[in-house]
Amino acid sequence: MTEQNQTAQEENKLIAERRVKLEQLREGSLANGHPNDFKREHLAGELKAKHGEKDKTTLAEEQHPVVVAGRVMRRGGPFVGIQDSSGSIQFYLAKPKQKESEAWQLLDIGDIVGVAGTLQKSGKGDLYVEIDDITNLRILTKSLRPLPDKFHGLGDQEMKYRQRYVDLIINEETRNTFLMRSKIIEGIRYFLSQRGFMEVETPMLQSIPGGATAKPFETHHNAMGIDMFLRIAPELYLKRLVVGGFDKVFEINRNFRNEGTSTRHNPEFTMIEFYQAYADYRDLMDITEAMLKFIAESVLGNTTIEYGESTYDFAAPFQRMTMVDAILKYNPAMDADVLNHAEAHIDTLKQYAQQVGIKDSPKQAAWGAGKYICEIFEATAEEQLDQPTFITEYPWEVSPLARRNDANPFVTDRFEFFVGGRELANGFSELNDAEDQAARFRKQVEEKDAGDDEAMHYDADYINALEYGMPPTAGEGIGIDRLVMLFTNSHTIKDVILFPHMKPLA
Repeated sequence: MTEQNQTAQEENKLIAERRVKLEQLREGSLANGHPNDFKREHLAGELKAKHGEKDKTTLAEEQHPVVVAGRVMRRGGPFVGIQDSSGSIQFYLAKPKQKESEAWQLLDIGDIVGVAGTLQKSGKGDLYVEIDDITNLRILTKSLRPLPDKFHGLGDQEMKYRQRYVDLIINEETRNTFLMRSKIIEGIRYFLSQRGFMEVETPMLQSIPGGATAKPFETHHNAMGIDMFLRIAPELYLKRLVVGGFDKVFEINRNFRNEGTSTRHNPEFTMIEFYQAYADYRDLMDITEAMLKFIAESVLGNTTIEYGESTYDFAAPFQRMTMVDAILKYNPAMDADVLNHAEAHIDTLKQYAQQVGIKDSPKQAAWGAGKYICEIFEATAEEQLDQPTFITEYPWEVSPLARRNDANPFVTDRFEFFVGGRELANGFSELNDAEDQAARFRKQVEEKDAGDDEAMHYDADYINALEYGMPPTAGEGIGIDRLVMLFTNSHTIKDVILFPHMKPLA
């Protein structure tokens, strides 16, 4: 018999034993074995915060009645440790009473219990609840499946993602990651609302996917008889709101892109997008610096973040450089004149692309100089950007929604923000010229017809909105999942998404 089969047999035996105990509970005084009349009054964390510093004698004299509930995580003699959402605490049932308690006799690690008694402190300095009446210990839910070994935990990384509920029970580090995620999102909301931004909701099911270059998920609306798409970005709808007169808006929600999974990508992910009228991309870079500093201070208590072997200080000004300057920094052999006058040197750019490992493909038939510049940057410079850096002056060809730069129309007033070699944010001065936008949409349609399934559709209604007039506006999107990875020192996106996408088990 293999070790795996032996483990499965042992687990099945334990499950059978627990089912017998559940039947005993059903037959006893606990109705259907799952009572729903217990009311918790205290959390472990609150009790520790309020009474943790008191000595044993003081607590015994004060006689605090408490009512707690949680999952049984350990047993040792008359003491049982339970865990709730705020932390852990023990309860104590004296040995003579254990024999009289049906709940004690049927209790297993993993069960959810309710406990009432008096708060005390052990000789080791741990708080515990002393149960005087055996009816004050109740099994509220019987755990039919045994928890993984407490010393080894849930060791299989894939099973941590597939059975996140078990991972959360066993691993405090996992729980802390998602508590941190919640605090980061809360901090973003507070930061923007304090600056006059209004939170809104825009459609997630769209007839035309827009706002980014990505392949969408497709579906069909039966009642309307039309094909629809899960949104790849909320951008075009948020800018419609700016046209309508809401000068500062933001949305935190899901986007869906029909792409592969990796340590940095999940097909369903969370973003914050925010837009401000009468602002430009430089204003957004300043806001981004201030926002990240605020979040670090409010969530971590300081502005220094440790990620892998790197240290980032979010109180210091972030580096800013153009895309061409970044390429030249990491490819000093390339000719600056070629990169700065790319349209006149397309053949040389193609040679550079081959030199850095960009393979020929049919899609390249539609590439212009700007696309080659961007591909060379992504292949050679992007992952080198460890310290917080804004990369500016993206070519217009790869920025179909960004405003062209007044001095150099080959590039746009756009930036992407990088930390640890990963893009965290994308922002730009918005293109509010309806005719220019229509021309760029047509260019995107040409690329789609040439085989680029990530190119944009032509959105006639959005052009119609721009023709009513959108004020000068700047907008930005920040990937929440990657931001949480940074703040929690997580190195795969699956660690910061509660239920990452996985192939079904055979």
